[in-house]
Amino acid sequence: MVDFSARFATGTEQRDWDSLVTANPGGGNLLSSAAFAEVKSHHGWRPRFVVLEGPGYTTHNLVLEKKVPLIGALWYLIKGPAVSEAAHVPAAARAVADLARREGHNVFAIKVEPDLVDGPEVQEVLRSAGLVKTFNLQPNDSTAVLDTTPDANQLLRNLHSRGRNAVRRALREGVEVRRMEPTRETFEAMYSLMSHIEDRSAARMRSFEYYSRFWQNFVDAGQGRFYFVYEDGQPSVGAFVVNYGTKGTYKDGGSRPGRTQYGDSHLVQWQAITDLKDEFGIVEYDFCGTPPSARLKDKDHPHHGLGLFKTSFTKTVTDYAGCYDLVVSAWKYRVWNTIAERVARQIYWRRTHQPFY
Repeated sequence: MVDFSARFATGTEQRDWDSLVTANPGGGNLLSSAAFAEVKSHHGWRPRFVVLEGPGYTTHNLVLEKKVPLIGALWYLIKGPAVSEAAHVPAAARAVADLARREGHNVFAIKVEPDLVDGPEVQEVLRSAGLVKTFNLQPNDSTAVLDTTPDANQLLRNLHSRGRNAVRRALREGVEVRRMEPTRETFEAMYSLMSHIEDRSAARMRSFEYYSRFWQNFVDAGQGRFYFVYEDGQPSVGAFVVNYGTKGTYKDGGSRPGRTQYGDSHLVQWQAITDLKDEFGIVEYDFCGTPPSARLKDKDHPHHGLGLFKTSFTKTVTDYAGCYDLVVSAWKYRVWNTIAERVARQIYWRRTHQPFY
């Protein structure tokens, strides 16, 4: 029987939060970072910093809290609990529920999202423990991850031939990638480029205020940077990438349609990857979102085009476990599932024109 205990982080732990999170099993996740917690605090969530102590190890986990009128609070253990194996997830989630009860928080459910690779055994462990599978929330619950440990020459040879050939042609033809200063002008240009992404529209994108706060927070923490390519004097490709611990992430990107510089978007990624490898020693680079591996070739999937681009660097798609709910109050959870969640999301959208989660 595995046991965990949970407590809120001390002030000192919160000040050292990122160094503690990146020491978690698996190296931590940028969505558990201090920078991201601050962003969510302006968009309907209250961050809570939770320490889990288990069988031989301690992990630091971000919990996002949202109050639901008449029902109580939903706790979202984003990309957590940060545990070393699937069998530890239920006990860690129950420890967080015990913390909520002990501290007098009226929590009706805890949404968990372990950063563990999915599979039948993981699903069986979580479901047999009473966790309820629900819809996934994060774009990189299925994603392409590139191993960046080889030296630069070998790393280029390791890319899928489509990506490798695109990078080499762009270099031959003199495509120039620029590292951009994090100015308001850069933010506005990036946001404009993002509106062209095939699976986003202006109605579905988060607000400029949301993205600008995200970008500024990670830049200020020394964890984020922009890369652009220009064509005809205007930005034509843009990417915002994050370095968090030993992981790099292609967080946001966009491009202008009708471009003529072949391989420009591939070269942006290659520049980011090699820079983060040289400067921070990243061991992997997450392209942050593809179709699930079972639907990678499905042309009807809304992320099909993005999946083709991202798997031109690495053929492998990694599916993570995704979201499960730990039910704390059975009757409140039934109300939530039956009607309250749908109503809450509709009301929040009408009020803010932003996603509930």
